[in-house]
Amino acid sequence: MTEEERPSSKNIRRIRPAFSFLRPYLPQVVLASIALIITASATLSLGQGLRVVIDGGFASGQSDVLNESLGLFVIFIAVLTVGTFVRFYFVSWVGERVSADIRLAVFNHLIHLHPGFFEENSPSEIQSRVTTDTTLLQTVIGSSVSIALRNILMFIGGLVLLFVTNAKLSLIVLASVPMVVLPVIFVSRRVRSLSRTSQDRLADVGSHVSESFRHIKIVQAFNHQASDIKTFAEVVEQALTVALQRIWLRAVLVAAVMMLAFGAIAVLVWIGGQDVLSGRTTAGELVAFIFYAFIVAGSVGAISEVWTDLQRAAGATERLVELLESPSAIRDGTVEQLAPWQSLDLSVTDLAFRYASRPDQPVLQSLSFNVQPGEMVALVGPSGAGKSTFFDLLQRFYDVDAGSIKLGGVDVREAKLQALRGAFGFVPQTPAMFSGSVRDNLTYGRADASDEQVERALSLANAHTFVNALPQGLLTPLGEDGIGLSGGQRQRLAVARALIAEPAFLLLDEATSALDAESEQSIRKSVEALKGEMTILVIAHRLSTVRQADRILVFEEGRMIASGTHDELMKDSDLYARFASIQFAG
Repeated sequence: MTEEERPSSKNIRRIRPAFSFLRPYLPQVVLASIALIITASATLSLGQGLRVVIDGGFASGQSDVLNESLGLFVIFIAVLTVGTFVRFYFVSWVGERVSADIRLAVFNHLIHLHPGFFEENSPSEIQSRVTTDTTLLQTVIGSSVSIALRNILMFIGGLVLLFVTNAKLSLIVLASVPMVVLPVIFVSRRVRSLSRTSQDRLADVGSHVSESFRHIKIVQAFNHQASDIKTFAEVVEQALTVALQRIWLRAVLVAAVMMLAFGAIAVLVWIGGQDVLSGRTTAGELVAFIFYAFIVAGSVGAISEVWTDLQRAAGATERLVELLESPSAIRDGTVEQLAPWQSLDLSVTDLAFRYASRPDQPVLQSLSFNVQPGEMVALVGPSGAGKSTFFDLLQRFYDVDAGSIKLGGVDVREAKLQALRGAFGFVPQTPAMFSGSVRDNLTYGRADASDEQVERALSLANAHTFVNALPQGLLTPLGEDGIGLSGGQRQRLAVARALIAEPAFLLLDEATSALDAESEQSIRKSVEALKGEMTILVIAHRLSTVRQADRILVFEEGRMIASGTHDELMKDSDLYARFASIQFAG
Protein backbone atom coordinates (compact mmCIF):
# COMPACT_ATOMS: atom_id res chain seq x y z
CA MET A 1 0.00 0.00 0.00
CA THR A 2 1.43 3.40 -1.00
CA GLU A 3 1.76 6.37 1.29
CA GLU A 4 -1.24 8.03 -0.33
CA GLU A 5 -3.33 4.93 0.26
CA ARG A 6 -2.71 4.91 4.02
CA PRO A 7 -5.56 7.17 5.16
CA SER A 8 -5.08 6.54 8.86
CA SER A 9 -1.40 7.45 9.22
CA LYS A 10 -1.64 10.18 6.61
CA ASN A 11 -4.53 11.95 8.30
CA ILE A 12 -2.99 11.63 11.74
CA ARG A 13 0.06 13.45 10.37
CA ARG A 14 -2.12 16.14 8.83
CA ILE A 15 -3.89 16.85 12.11
CA ARG A 16 -0.75 16.46 14.26
CA PRO A 17 0.12 20.21 14.20
CA ALA A 18 -3.20 20.95 15.90
CA PHE A 19 -2.49 18.43 18.68
CA SER A 20 0.89 20.07 19.31
CA PHE A 21 -1.09 22.88 20.96
CA LEU A 22 -2.15 20.41 23.67
CA ARG A 23 1.31 20.34 25.32
CA PRO A 24 0.73 23.28 27.71
CA TYR A 25 -2.40 21.58 29.02
CA LEU A 26 -1.07 18.08 29.73
CA PRO A 27 -2.35 18.08 33.37
CA GLN A 28 -5.91 18.69 32.16
CA VAL A 29 -5.46 16.12 29.38
CA VAL A 30 -4.18 13.54 31.89
CA LEU A 31 -7.09 14.23 34.26
CA ALA A 32 -9.58 13.90 31.41
CA SER A 33 -7.87 10.69 30.28
CA ILE A 34 -8.09 9.17 33.76
CA ALA A 35 -11.78 10.07 33.90
CA LEU A 36 -12.22 8.59 30.43
CA ILE A 37 -10.63 5.28 31.50
CA ILE A 38 -12.76 5.18 34.65
CA THR A 39 -16.01 5.83 32.77
CA ALA A 40 -15.14 3.26 30.11
CA SER A 41 -14.35 0.71 32.82
CA ALA A 42 -17.54 1.54 34.69
CA THR A 43 -19.61 1.18 31.53
CA LEU A 44 -18.04 -2.20 30.79
CA SER A 45 -18.66 -3.27 34.37
CA LEU A 46 -22.37 -2.70 33.90
CA GLY A 47 -22.52 -5.87 31.81
CA GLN A 48 -21.18 -7.93 34.67
CA GLY A 49 -23.57 -6.09 36.98
CA LEU A 50 -26.48 -7.12 34.81
CA ARG A 51 -25.22 -10.69 34.84
CA VAL A 52 -25.01 -10.71 38.65
CA VAL A 53 -28.45 -9.12 39.04
CA ILE A 54 -30.11 -11.63 36.71
CA ASP A 55 -28.26 -14.81 37.68
CA GLY A 56 -27.56 -13.98 41.33
CA GLY A 57 -30.56 -11.87 42.20
CA PHE A 58 -33.58 -12.87 40.16
CA ALA A 59 -32.55 -16.50 39.64
CA SER A 60 -31.72 -17.09 43.33
CA GLY A 61 -35.07 -15.75 44.54
CA GLN A 62 -33.34 -14.24 47.61
CA SER A 63 -34.13 -10.61 48.45
CA ASP A 64 -30.74 -9.94 50.17
CA VAL A 65 -28.78 -11.15 47.13
CA LEU A 66 -30.95 -8.99 44.86
CA ASN A 67 -30.40 -5.93 47.08
CA GLU A 68 -26.61 -6.46 47.10
CA SER A 69 -26.58 -6.87 43.34
CA LEU A 70 -28.62 -3.72 42.82
CA GLY A 71 -26.40 -1.81 45.31
CA LEU A 72 -23.35 -2.77 43.29
CA PHE A 73 -25.17 -1.66 40.17
CA VAL A 74 -25.91 1.75 41.76
CA ILE A 75 -22.21 2.22 42.62
CA PHE A 76 -21.28 1.58 39.00
CA ILE A 77 -23.82 4.22 37.92
CA ALA A 78 -22.48 6.79 40.44
CA VAL A 79 -18.88 6.27 39.30
CA LEU A 80 -19.97 6.55 35.68
CA THR A 81 -21.84 9.81 36.37
CA VAL A 82 -18.97 11.54 38.19
CA GLY A 83 -16.40 10.32 35.68
CA THR A 84 -18.51 11.52 32.76
CA PHE A 85 -18.82 14.98 34.31
CA VAL A 86 -15.04 15.28 34.85
CA ARG A 87 -14.25 13.93 31.37
CA PHE A 88 -16.76 16.15 29.59
CA TYR A 89 -15.73 19.34 31.44
CA PHE A 90 -11.97 19.03 31.02
CA VAL A 91 -12.09 17.73 27.45
CA SER A 92 -14.38 20.61 26.45
CA TRP A 93 -12.17 23.07 28.35
CA VAL A 94 -9.07 21.85 26.54
CA GLY A 95 -10.85 22.03 23.18
CA GLU A 96 -11.91 25.64 23.74
CA ARG A 97 -8.46 26.61 25.05
CA VAL A 98 -6.61 25.00 22.15
CA SER A 99 -8.98 26.59 19.63
CA ALA A 100 -8.29 30.01 21.17
CA ASP A 101 -4.53 29.35 21.13
CA ILE A 102 -4.59 28.35 17.45
CA ARG A 103 -6.54 31.49 16.54
CA LEU A 104 -4.04 33.58 18.47
CA ALA A 105 -1.05 31.83 16.89
CA VAL A 106 -2.42 32.33 13.36
CA PHE A 107 -3.23 35.99 14.03
CA ASN A 108 0.15 36.65 15.66
CA HIS A 109 1.89 35.17 12.62
CA LEU A 110 -0.22 36.89 9.98
CA ILE A 111 -0.10 40.34 11.58
CA HIS A 112 3.66 40.44 10.90
CA LEU A 113 3.55 39.21 7.31
CA HIS A 114 4.38 41.59 4.46
CA PRO A 115 1.38 43.41 2.90
CA GLY A 116 1.96 41.59 -0.39
CA PHE A 117 0.73 38.39 1.27
CA PHE A 118 -2.73 39.95 1.73
CA GLU A 119 -2.80 41.03 -1.89
CA GLU A 120 -2.36 37.40 -2.94
CA ASN A 121 -4.66 35.96 -0.22
CA SER A 122 -8.14 37.34 0.36
CA PRO A 123 -8.60 38.72 3.92
CA SER A 124 -12.13 37.25 3.89
CA GLU A 125 -10.69 33.81 3.11
CA ILE A 126 -8.20 34.23 5.95
CA GLN A 127 -11.01 35.27 8.28
CA SER A 128 -12.89 32.08 7.42
CA ARG A 129 -9.88 29.97 8.27
CA VAL A 130 -9.31 31.73 11.59
CA THR A 131 -12.97 31.34 12.63
CA THR A 132 -14.67 28.41 10.90
CA ASP A 133 -11.66 26.08 10.70
CA THR A 134 -10.59 26.63 14.30
CA THR A 135 -14.18 26.03 15.45
CA LEU A 136 -14.10 22.71 13.62
CA LEU A 137 -10.82 21.80 15.31
CA GLN A 138 -12.30 22.79 18.67
CA THR A 139 -15.13 20.31 18.07
CA VAL A 140 -12.69 17.55 17.16
CA ILE A 141 -10.23 18.15 20.01
CA GLY A 142 -12.89 19.02 22.58
CA SER A 143 -15.32 16.25 21.71
CA SER A 144 -14.59 13.92 18.82
CA VAL A 145 -11.16 12.77 20.03
CA SER A 146 -12.56 12.03 23.49
CA ILE A 147 -15.42 10.08 21.93
CA ALA A 148 -12.99 8.20 19.72
CA LEU A 149 -10.65 7.25 22.59
CA ARG A 150 -13.55 6.27 24.82
CA ASN A 151 -15.05 4.07 22.13
CA ILE A 152 -11.69 2.50 21.28
CA LEU A 153 -11.37 1.52 24.95
CA MET A 154 -14.94 0.28 24.96
CA PHE A 155 -14.35 -1.67 21.76
CA ILE A 156 -11.21 -3.39 23.08
CA GLY A 157 -12.66 -3.99 26.54
CA GLY A 158 -15.95 -5.16 25.07
CA LEU A 159 -14.17 -7.66 22.80
CA VAL A 160 -12.20 -9.06 25.72
CA LEU A 161 -15.32 -9.43 27.87
CA LEU A 162 -17.20 -10.98 24.97
CA PHE A 163 -14.66 -13.80 24.88
CA VAL A 164 -14.73 -14.10 28.66
CA THR A 165 -18.51 -14.33 28.60
CA ASN A 166 -18.98 -16.62 25.58
CA ALA A 167 -16.12 -17.61 23.28
CA LYS A 168 -18.28 -19.21 20.57
CA LEU A 169 -20.47 -16.18 20.06
CA SER A 170 -17.39 -13.93 20.22
CA LEU A 171 -15.87 -15.62 17.18
CA ILE A 172 -18.99 -14.68 15.23
CA VAL A 173 -18.55 -11.05 16.33
CA LEU A 174 -14.90 -11.10 15.32
CA ALA A 175 -15.78 -12.40 11.85
CA SER A 176 -18.13 -9.46 11.30
CA VAL A 177 -15.51 -6.79 12.13
CA PRO A 178 -13.94 -6.59 8.62
CA MET A 179 -17.38 -5.96 7.11
CA VAL A 180 -17.70 -2.91 9.37
CA VAL A 181 -14.15 -1.54 9.06
CA LEU A 182 -13.70 -1.80 5.28
CA PRO A 183 -16.41 0.79 4.42
CA VAL A 184 -14.72 3.24 6.78
CA ILE A 185 -11.38 2.88 5.00
CA PHE A 186 -12.81 3.19 1.50
CA VAL A 187 -15.12 6.15 2.16
CA SER A 188 -12.91 8.18 4.52
CA ARG A 189 -10.52 9.48 1.85
CA ARG A 190 -13.38 10.86 -0.23
CA VAL A 191 -14.93 12.45 2.87
CA ARG A 192 -11.65 14.22 3.70
CA SER A 193 -11.35 15.62 0.18
CA LEU A 194 -14.94 16.87 0.23
CA SER A 195 -14.38 18.38 3.69
CA ARG A 196 -11.47 20.48 2.44
CA THR A 197 -13.49 21.57 -0.60
CA SER A 198 -16.48 22.37 1.63
CA GLN A 199 -14.35 24.64 3.83
CA ASP A 200 -13.07 26.44 0.73
CA ARG A 201 -16.59 26.98 -0.60
CA LEU A 202 -17.73 28.32 2.77
CA ALA A 203 -14.83 30.77 2.64
CA ASP A 204 -16.08 31.91 -0.77
CA VAL A 205 -19.49 32.61 0.76
CA GLY A 206 -17.95 34.73 3.52
CA SER A 207 -15.73 36.56 1.04
CA HIS A 208 -18.71 37.50 -1.16
CA VAL A 209 -20.72 38.75 1.82
CA SER A 210 -17.80 40.82 3.09
CA GLU A 211 -17.06 42.38 -0.29
CA SER A 212 -20.69 43.30 -1.05
CA PHE A 213 -21.39 44.86 2.34
CA ARG A 214 -18.02 46.62 2.53
CA HIS A 215 -18.85 48.42 -0.72
CA ILE A 216 -22.59 48.68 -0.15
CA LYS A 217 -22.82 52.28 -1.45
CA ILE A 218 -21.25 51.29 -4.77
CA VAL A 219 -23.51 48.22 -5.00
CA GLN A 220 -26.61 50.33 -4.53
CA ALA A 221 -25.38 53.30 -6.57
CA PHE A 222 -25.08 51.04 -9.63
CA ASN A 223 -28.31 49.14 -8.84
CA HIS A 224 -26.25 45.97 -8.66
CA GLN A 225 -28.31 44.26 -5.94
CA ALA A 226 -30.07 41.80 -8.25
CA SER A 227 -26.79 40.75 -9.87
CA ASP A 228 -25.11 40.39 -6.48
CA ILE A 229 -28.01 38.29 -5.18
CA LYS A 230 -27.77 36.01 -8.22
CA THR A 231 -24.00 35.62 -7.85
CA PHE A 232 -24.29 35.02 -4.11
CA ALA A 233 -26.99 32.39 -4.70
CA GLU A 234 -24.62 30.58 -7.07
CA VAL A 235 -21.81 30.68 -4.50
CA VAL A 236 -24.13 29.43 -1.74
CA GLU A 237 -25.43 26.66 -4.01
CA GLN A 238 -21.88 25.53 -4.79
CA ALA A 239 -21.08 25.39 -1.07
CA LEU A 240 -24.34 23.53 -0.39
CA THR A 241 -23.69 20.99 -3.15
CA VAL A 242 -20.29 20.05 -1.74
CA ALA A 243 -21.65 19.98 1.83
CA LEU A 244 -24.55 17.71 0.81
CA GLN A 245 -22.14 15.34 -0.97
CA ARG A 246 -20.08 15.12 2.20
CA ILE A 247 -23.16 14.64 4.39
CA TRP A 248 -24.55 11.97 2.07
CA LEU A 249 -21.31 9.99 2.16
CA ARG A 250 -21.12 10.36 5.92
CA ALA A 251 -24.73 9.25 6.36
CA VAL A 252 -24.20 6.23 4.08
CA LEU A 253 -21.07 5.29 6.01
CA VAL A 254 -22.69 5.52 9.44
CA ALA A 255 -25.87 3.76 8.29
CA ALA A 256 -23.92 0.94 6.65
CA VAL A 257 -21.79 0.43 9.75
CA MET A 258 -24.80 0.42 12.06
CA MET A 259 -26.76 -1.95 9.81
CA LEU A 260 -23.90 -4.43 9.60
CA ALA A 261 -23.09 -4.19 13.30
CA PHE A 262 -26.61 -4.56 14.62
CA GLY A 263 -27.44 -7.15 11.97
CA ALA A 264 -24.64 -9.23 13.45
CA ILE A 265 -26.15 -8.67 16.93
CA ALA A 266 -29.51 -9.97 15.74
CA VAL A 267 -27.81 -13.18 14.59
CA LEU A 268 -26.06 -13.42 17.97
CA VAL A 269 -29.35 -13.04 19.86
CA TRP A 270 -30.90 -15.86 17.88
CA ILE A 271 -27.92 -18.20 18.38
CA GLY A 272 -27.59 -17.23 22.06
CA GLY A 273 -31.30 -17.73 22.63
CA GLN A 274 -30.99 -21.27 21.33
CA ASP A 275 -28.14 -21.88 23.80
CA VAL A 276 -30.22 -20.57 26.75
CA LEU A 277 -33.16 -22.77 25.79
CA SER A 278 -30.87 -25.80 25.58
CA GLY A 279 -29.16 -24.97 28.90
CA ARG A 280 -25.69 -24.44 27.43
CA THR A 281 -25.60 -20.89 28.89
CA THR A 282 -27.50 -18.84 31.45
CA ALA A 283 -29.86 -15.94 30.81
CA GLY A 284 -27.48 -13.61 32.69
CA GLU A 285 -24.57 -14.59 30.47
CA LEU A 286 -26.65 -13.98 27.34
CA VAL A 287 -27.82 -10.56 28.59
CA ALA A 288 -24.22 -9.63 29.48
CA PHE A 289 -23.02 -10.86 26.10
CA ILE A 290 -25.71 -8.90 24.25
CA PHE A 291 -24.80 -5.83 26.34
CA TYR A 292 -21.13 -6.13 25.32
CA ALA A 293 -22.10 -6.80 21.72
CA PHE A 294 -24.07 -3.56 21.71
CA ILE A 295 -21.09 -1.82 23.31
CA VAL A 296 -18.77 -3.12 20.58
CA ALA A 297 -21.22 -2.33 17.78
CA GLY A 298 -21.97 1.12 19.14
CA SER A 299 -18.24 1.79 19.54
CA VAL A 300 -17.55 0.84 15.93
CA GLY A 301 -20.41 3.08 14.78
CA ALA A 302 -19.16 6.00 16.90
CA ILE A 303 -15.58 5.52 15.71
CA SER A 304 -16.71 5.51 12.09
CA GLU A 305 -18.60 8.77 12.67
CA VAL A 306 -15.66 10.34 14.48
CA TRP A 307 -13.40 9.20 11.66
CA THR A 308 -15.31 11.44 9.25
CA ASP A 309 -14.87 14.30 11.75
CA LEU A 310 -11.14 13.63 11.65
CA GLN A 311 -11.24 13.90 7.86
CA ARG A 312 -12.83 17.33 8.15
CA ALA A 313 -10.34 18.31 10.84
CA ALA A 314 -7.49 17.19 8.59
CA GLY A 315 -8.73 19.54 5.87
CA ALA A 316 -9.13 22.39 8.35
CA THR A 317 -5.66 21.74 9.79
CA GLU A 318 -4.12 21.86 6.32
CA ARG A 319 -5.68 25.27 5.72
CA LEU A 320 -4.51 26.61 9.09
CA VAL A 321 -1.01 25.17 8.76
CA GLU A 322 -0.73 26.87 5.35
CA LEU A 323 -1.25 30.17 7.16
CA LEU A 324 1.06 29.35 10.08
CA GLU A 325 3.84 28.28 7.72
CA SER A 326 3.44 31.19 5.29
CA PRO A 327 6.86 32.85 5.14
CA SER A 328 7.28 36.60 5.27
CA ALA A 329 9.09 38.21 2.37
CA ILE A 330 10.42 40.83 4.82
CA ARG A 331 13.11 39.74 7.29
CA ASP A 332 13.69 41.88 10.33
CA GLY A 333 16.97 43.77 10.64
CA THR A 334 19.30 44.02 13.61
CA VAL A 335 19.79 47.77 14.19
CA GLU A 336 17.73 48.52 17.27
CA GLN A 337 17.58 52.31 17.07
CA LEU A 338 17.94 55.01 14.43
CA ALA A 339 19.58 58.36 14.96
CA PRO A 340 17.52 61.39 16.14
CA TRP A 341 15.57 63.05 13.36
CA GLN A 342 18.03 65.97 13.22
CA SER A 343 20.70 63.53 11.95
CA LEU A 344 18.39 61.28 9.96
CA ASP A 345 19.00 62.14 6.33
CA LEU A 346 17.43 60.05 3.55
CA SER A 347 19.68 58.67 0.81
CA VAL A 348 18.24 56.79 -2.19
CA THR A 349 20.79 55.20 -4.54
CA ASP A 350 20.09 53.43 -7.87
CA LEU A 351 16.77 52.15 -6.57
CA ALA A 352 14.90 49.57 -8.68
CA PHE A 353 11.70 47.68 -7.89
CA ARG A 354 9.00 45.63 -9.59
CA TYR A 355 6.06 43.75 -8.07
CA ALA A 356 6.32 39.96 -7.97
CA SER A 357 2.92 39.71 -9.66
CA ARG A 358 4.14 41.86 -12.57
CA PRO A 359 7.82 40.91 -13.04
CA ASP A 360 7.99 42.35 -16.56
CA GLN A 361 6.85 45.82 -15.50
CA PRO A 362 9.43 47.86 -13.56
CA VAL A 363 7.77 50.30 -11.16
CA LEU A 364 10.90 52.18 -10.10
CA GLN A 365 14.30 52.19 -11.81
CA SER A 366 17.60 54.02 -11.43
CA LEU A 367 16.13 56.26 -8.71
CA SER A 368 18.65 58.36 -6.78
CA PHE A 369 18.27 61.45 -4.58
CA ASN A 370 18.94 62.75 -1.06
CA VAL A 371 16.72 64.48 1.48
CA GLN A 372 18.20 66.46 4.36
CA PRO A 373 16.73 66.45 7.90
CA GLY A 374 13.97 69.05 8.27
CA GLU A 375 13.54 69.46 4.52
CA MET A 376 10.11 69.37 2.88
CA VAL A 377 10.15 67.54 -0.44
CA ALA A 378 7.19 67.08 -2.81
CA LEU A 379 6.88 64.12 -5.20
CA VAL A 380 4.83 64.84 -8.32
CA GLY A 381 4.10 63.01 -11.54
CA PRO A 382 1.37 61.13 -13.36
CA SER A 383 -0.50 58.20 -11.79
CA GLY A 384 1.56 55.01 -11.96
CA ALA A 385 4.87 56.86 -11.83
CA GLY A 386 5.88 55.00 -8.63
CA LYS A 387 5.38 57.71 -6.00
CA SER A 388 3.19 55.71 -3.58
CA THR A 389 5.33 52.62 -4.20
CA PHE A 390 8.34 54.60 -3.04
CA PHE A 391 6.52 55.33 0.25
CA ASP A 392 5.87 51.58 0.60
CA LEU A 393 9.57 50.83 0.08
CA LEU A 394 10.55 53.46 2.64
CA GLN A 395 8.51 51.62 5.27
CA ARG A 396 9.68 48.20 4.02
CA PHE A 397 6.26 46.89 3.06
CA TYR A 398 8.34 45.51 0.20
CA ASP A 399 12.09 45.16 -0.30
CA VAL A 400 13.94 46.80 -3.16
CA ASP A 401 15.16 44.66 -6.04
CA ALA A 402 18.35 46.68 -6.47
CA GLY A 403 20.00 49.75 -5.00
CA SER A 404 19.41 50.99 -1.46
CA ILE A 405 17.46 53.30 0.82
CA LYS A 406 19.42 54.60 3.81
CA LEU A 407 18.32 56.59 6.85
CA GLY A 408 21.21 58.25 8.66
CA GLY A 409 23.56 55.91 6.81
CA VAL A 410 21.66 52.78 7.88
CA ASP A 411 20.14 50.64 5.12
CA VAL A 412 16.44 50.20 5.87
CA ARG A 413 16.93 46.43 5.45
CA GLU A 414 19.36 46.46 8.39
CA ALA A 415 17.06 48.32 10.79
CA LYS A 416 14.56 46.67 13.10
CA LEU A 417 11.13 47.00 11.53
CA GLN A 418 9.70 48.51 14.69
CA ALA A 419 12.41 51.19 14.79
CA LEU A 420 12.17 51.85 11.05
CA ARG A 421 8.41 52.22 10.89
CA GLY A 422 8.42 54.21 14.11
CA ALA A 423 10.40 56.85 12.25
CA PHE A 424 7.50 57.50 9.86
CA GLY A 425 4.12 59.10 10.34
CA PHE A 426 2.10 57.90 7.36
CA VAL A 427 -1.09 59.54 6.06
CA PRO A 428 -2.48 57.57 3.08
CA GLN A 429 -4.77 58.99 0.43
CA THR A 430 -7.63 56.86 1.76
CA PRO A 431 -7.17 56.84 5.55
CA ALA A 432 -8.14 53.80 7.59
CA MET A 433 -10.23 54.12 10.72
CA PHE A 434 -10.70 51.28 13.21
CA SER A 435 -13.60 50.29 15.44
CA GLY A 436 -13.25 52.11 18.74
CA SER A 437 -13.43 55.68 19.95
CA VAL A 438 -12.01 58.76 18.23
CA ARG A 439 -9.28 58.86 20.87
CA ASP A 440 -8.42 55.19 20.27
CA ASN A 441 -7.88 56.00 16.60
CA LEU A 442 -5.82 59.10 17.33
CA THR A 443 -3.50 57.29 19.75
CA TYR A 444 -3.23 54.19 17.53
CA GLY A 445 0.53 54.63 17.16
CA ARG A 446 1.13 56.04 20.62
CA ALA A 447 -1.20 54.67 23.27
CA ASP A 448 0.47 56.69 26.06
CA ALA A 449 -0.13 60.08 24.38
CA SER A 450 -1.20 62.78 26.83
CA ASP A 451 -4.32 64.90 26.48
CA GLU A 452 -2.13 67.88 25.60
CA GLN A 453 -0.47 65.97 22.73
CA VAL A 454 -3.87 64.86 21.43
CA GLU A 455 -5.27 68.40 21.56
CA ARG A 456 -2.20 69.86 19.81
CA ALA A 457 -2.39 67.29 17.00
CA LEU A 458 -6.12 67.94 16.53
CA SER A 459 -5.48 71.67 16.31
CA LEU A 460 -2.67 71.25 13.77
CA ALA A 461 -4.90 69.00 11.65
CA ASN A 462 -7.85 71.40 11.90
CA ALA A 463 -9.91 68.60 13.45
CA HIS A 464 -10.46 70.10 16.89
CA THR A 465 -13.78 71.81 16.07
CA PHE A 466 -15.59 68.87 14.48
CA VAL A 467 -14.31 66.38 17.10
CA ASN A 468 -15.65 68.57 19.92
CA ALA A 469 -18.98 68.73 18.10
CA LEU A 470 -19.34 64.93 18.13
CA PRO A 471 -21.87 63.53 20.68
CA GLN A 472 -19.18 62.25 23.07
CA GLY A 473 -16.20 64.21 21.79
CA LEU A 474 -13.01 62.15 21.85
CA LEU A 475 -14.92 59.21 23.35
CA THR A 476 -17.39 59.02 20.46
CA PRO A 477 -17.31 55.46 19.06
CA LEU A 478 -16.48 55.06 15.38
CA GLY A 479 -17.82 52.24 13.27
CA GLU A 480 -15.69 50.16 10.92
CA ASP A 481 -13.73 52.45 8.55
CA GLY A 482 -15.02 55.50 10.41
CA ILE A 483 -18.51 55.19 8.99
CA GLY A 484 -20.49 58.37 9.65
CA LEU A 485 -17.50 60.67 9.14
CA SER A 486 -16.88 62.50 5.90
CA GLY A 487 -13.80 61.74 3.83
CA GLY A 488 -12.28 65.06 4.87
CA GLN A 489 -12.92 64.38 8.56
CA ARG A 490 -11.29 60.95 8.33
CA GLN A 491 -8.31 62.47 6.56
CA ARG A 492 -7.86 65.15 9.21
CA LEU A 493 -7.99 62.51 11.94
CA ALA A 494 -5.36 60.52 10.02
CA VAL A 495 -3.10 63.59 9.90
CA ALA A 496 -3.57 64.13 13.65
CA ARG A 497 -2.83 60.44 14.29
CA ALA A 498 0.46 60.71 12.40
CA LEU A 499 1.47 63.87 14.29
CA ILE A 500 0.74 62.38 17.73
CA ALA A 501 3.40 59.72 17.09
CA GLU A 502 5.98 62.55 16.69
CA PRO A 503 7.77 60.85 13.78
CA ALA A 504 11.09 61.82 12.21
CA PHE A 505 9.43 61.73 8.76
CA LEU A 506 5.90 62.77 7.93
CA LEU A 507 4.68 60.99 4.79
CA LEU A 508 1.65 62.61 3.19
CA ASP A 509 0.21 60.67 0.26
CA GLU A 510 -2.21 63.22 -1.21
CA ALA A 511 -3.39 63.88 2.32
CA THR A 512 -5.36 67.00 1.31
CA SER A 513 -7.11 65.49 -1.70
CA ALA A 514 -10.44 64.99 0.12
CA LEU A 515 -10.42 68.31 1.98
CA ASP A 516 -12.35 71.44 1.26
CA ALA A 517 -10.45 74.64 0.52
CA GLU A 518 -10.64 75.92 4.10
CA SER A 519 -9.43 72.65 5.66
CA GLU A 520 -6.68 72.33 3.06
CA GLN A 521 -5.45 75.82 3.83
CA SER A 522 -5.47 75.02 7.57
CA ILE A 523 -3.44 71.84 7.09
CA ARG A 524 -1.10 73.64 4.71
CA LYS A 525 -0.43 76.19 7.47
CA SER A 526 0.09 73.32 9.92
CA VAL A 527 2.60 71.67 7.59
CA GLU A 528 4.38 75.00 7.25
CA ALA A 529 4.57 75.19 11.05
CA LEU A 530 5.97 71.66 11.22
CA LYS A 531 8.82 72.46 8.86
CA GLY A 532 11.98 72.32 10.91
CA GLU A 533 10.43 69.92 13.45
CA MET A 534 10.51 66.87 11.17
CA THR A 535 11.32 65.89 7.60
CA ILE A 536 8.25 66.04 5.36
CA LEU A 537 7.71 64.04 2.16
CA VAL A 538 4.48 64.76 0.35
CA ILE A 539 2.84 63.31 -2.74
CA ALA A 540 0.58 66.02 -4.08
CA HIS A 541 -1.40 67.14 -7.08
CA ARG A 542 -2.37 70.57 -5.75
CA LEU A 543 -0.28 73.54 -6.71
CA SER A 544 -0.58 75.18 -3.29
CA THR A 545 0.91 72.12 -1.56
CA VAL A 546 3.64 71.63 -4.14
CA ARG A 547 4.80 75.24 -4.04
CA GLN A 548 5.09 74.98 -0.28
CA ALA A 549 7.89 72.41 -0.60
CA ASP A 550 11.58 73.26 -0.37
CA ARG A 551 12.20 70.97 -3.33
CA ILE A 552 10.09 69.13 -5.88
CA LEU A 553 10.97 65.76 -7.44
CA VAL A 554 9.28 64.98 -10.75
CA PHE A 555 8.58 61.28 -11.41
CA GLU A 556 7.74 59.67 -14.76
CA GLU A 557 7.56 55.93 -15.51
CA GLY A 558 9.45 55.02 -12.36
CA ARG A 559 12.30 57.49 -12.88
CA MET A 560 13.06 60.88 -11.38
CA ILE A 561 13.39 63.14 -14.43
CA ALA A 562 13.71 66.53 -12.75
CA SER A 563 14.34 68.18 -9.37
CA GLY A 564 14.13 71.76 -8.15
CA THR A 565 11.82 74.50 -6.90
CA HIS A 566 8.52 75.36 -8.55
CA ASP A 567 9.99 78.32 -10.42
CA GLU A 568 13.03 76.32 -11.58
CA LEU A 569 10.91 73.44 -12.83
CA MET A 570 8.51 75.72 -14.67
CA LYS A 571 11.50 76.74 -16.78
CA ASP A 572 13.44 73.46 -16.97
CA SER A 573 10.78 70.66 -17.01
CA ASP A 574 8.19 70.45 -19.77
CA LEU A 575 6.33 67.70 -17.88
CA TYR A 576 6.10 69.78 -14.70
CA ALA A 577 5.09 72.90 -16.60
CA ARG A 578 2.34 70.94 -18.34
CA PHE A 579 1.14 69.56 -15.01
CA ALA A 580 1.21 73.01 -13.47
CA SER A 581 -1.00 74.39 -16.20
CA ILE A 582 -3.45 71.45 -16.27
CA GLN A 583 -3.46 69.25 -13.16
CA PHE A 584 -2.32 71.89 -10.67
CA ALA A 585 -4.76 74.47 -11.95
CA GLY A 586 -6.71 76.07 -9.15
